[in-house]
Amino acid sequence: MINRLLCLVLLMFASSCSRSNGTDGNTNKPDTSGATFTNPLLNSGPDPWVIFKDGKYYYTNTLGNRIGLIATTKMSQLGKQSMNTVWTAPASGPYSREIWAPELHYLQGKWYVYFAADDGNNDNHRMYVIENASADPTQGSWTFKGKVADATDKWAIDGSVFEYNNQLYMIWSGWEGDVNTQQLIYIAPMSDPWTISGARVMISSPTYDWEKKGAGGGLPQVNEGPEILKNAAGRVFLTYSASGCWTDDYALGLLTLKEGGNPLNAADWQKSAAPVFTKSESAGAFAPGHNGFFKSIDQKEDWIIYHANPLPGQGCGGKRSPRMQPFTWKADGTPDFKTPVNIGMAIKVPSGE
Repeated sequence: MINRLLCLVLLMFASSCSRSNGTDGNTNKPDTSGATFTNPLLNSGPDPWVIFKDGKYYYTNTLGNRIGLIATTKMSQLGKQSMNTVWTAPASGPYSREIWAPELHYLQGKWYVYFAADDGNNDNHRMYVIENASADPTQGSWTFKGKVADATDKWAIDGSVFEYNNQLYMIWSGWEGDVNTQQLIYIAPMSDPWTISGARVMISSPTYDWEKKGAGGGLPQVNEGPEILKNAAGRVFLTYSASGCWTDDYALGLLTLKEGGNPLNAADWQKSAAPVFTKSESAGAFAPGHNGFFKSIDQKEDWIIYHANPLPGQGCGGKRSPRMQPFTWKADGTPDFKTPVNIGMAIKVPSGE
């Protein structure tokens, strides 16, 4: 009996040590059992993005002057992997500065990274894309395909692409004109992964008070970071980040495409009246937003990845760190993201890891 009690005490002590060493408050260090991990995943990583293919996850985030990828088979151990630079911006020119929010997509047998860039003047931000025919996006060569723009060629950031009913679409955040007063969510059809083939349609503008935090005094109202999410029944949702990233109230909103709806018909998108994911001061998650989605490696669980600041007032800079957590679905088929999980809190690793 004494030996059994001694073993039990030792096991409890080992478990306690493992969890207390699971994080330094900024980096992810899974416990020795590999059963849990803690947020944040990296010290810094604004605008995180993840895609899964052929048994691997590929991760990227804003780096400012280049595109980098991390390949891993376990998202819970992202912080143990190295970021590989796959494309570096030229020294000068229209896409040489402020490389923001890259997204990696696999389309029509090739890899594409969409990113926003300018020449050092934010007014000139536009969307661009690079292509790689290699099976592994961290290998092979990346070719610059050019600017991706609709006929208006207005300011644009945060581009993403998705397929629906065998049609490819791009969604992004843009200006209606040439003055920085509002960032709106636009959608347009594509004829191939680098060509917009039709007129842009505005499907979301800041209308609720929670979407307008930080606006005024020359600062715009903001809808940005649009991302597509589909449920098991094929229903289409679009999350977006609302209010200024310079505020602690940056949050996620939700658009729902009506069943059988046309993505290019603004009336077919319904906006939720309240945000679906907001800050949690007690969790150390200020200004949570600019998210992505992925499934566990066994495809049984749904996960959201997003960035947030650990302290108030840290704005749009490098303090934004990537975090991830599982989410579920409500009875009506809409996603239920709940609230941000506390920094340093043990979270069960994605199913299958």
